[in-house]
Amino acid sequence: MSHWIVVFVLGVIEGITEFLPVSSTGHLLIAERLMQARQSDLFNVVIQAGAVLAVIPLFWDRILGAVQNPGNPDVRDYWSKLITAFVITGAGGVVLDKMKVKLPEDPTSVGIALLVGGILFVAVEWLIRGRKGSESITWNIAVVMGVGQLVAAIFPGASRSGTTILLALILGMSRTAATEFTFLLGIPTMLAASGLKIFKALHHPPVDAVPEDWAAVAVGFLVSALVSFVVVKWLLGYVRNHTFTAFGWYRIAAGLFVLLLLR
Repeated sequence: MSHWIVVFVLGVIEGITEFLPVSSTGHLLIAERLMQARQSDLFNVVIQAGAVLAVIPLFWDRILGAVQNPGNPDVRDYWSKLITAFVITGAGGVVLDKMKVKLPEDPTSVGIALLVGGILFVAVEWLIRGRKGSESITWNIAVVMGVGQLVAAIFPGASRSGTTILLALILGMSRTAATEFTFLLGIPTMLAASGLKIFKALHHPPVDAVPEDWAAVAVGFLVSALVSFVVVKWLLGYVRNHTFTAFGWYRIAAGLFVLLLLR
């Protein structure tokens, strides 16, 4: 398969899956295996950063509101909880890095995580059917969502957004509020993680590393950014009138596909 087709396809996959509750890491691993085209860690990290940066304009009003009205009690409360969740994830990430915890990248681990997450989405949506969730973020929810991001960081296929949205729904949040908080939390989290990985890749490259194809990195970055913007804008509208059940069934199907055909 053409190198540029691979780059384009991976950029599209990253853009689609970074914020959907289906696991971008898991999908990239599966796609690379199917296309037999393993990319560098730097490539995967940079296209991930592209997908994250692209959604900032969609939340610009809320971000600008925090800057312009820092004394507003509601604004201060919301962003204090967002920062707390981010700090919990960051501190936990440092600990995991010091412990040299490495993501398992085998298809079985990805398939199990996709399958379990899908079953949980279907089950949780069934349990909360008809319930009107809360629009407010409690301190307990902020802490749990910070921890939830760490769980997703350990299990490829779990999905950062999927894990945190699930936990928020279980704790009583509405789908819209849970999705928005998850996406806002993902911006600093993923940019910090991406920045650290890019720094390490550039300043401490593996001894046997091959020269990076920066043209491919740039194309992947742009493709993932454009696709991510469209997908997130769609999803923010989708969750106002729909449940996450369809994503649950998709994850179940994807998990079974991986476990049965890619092991």
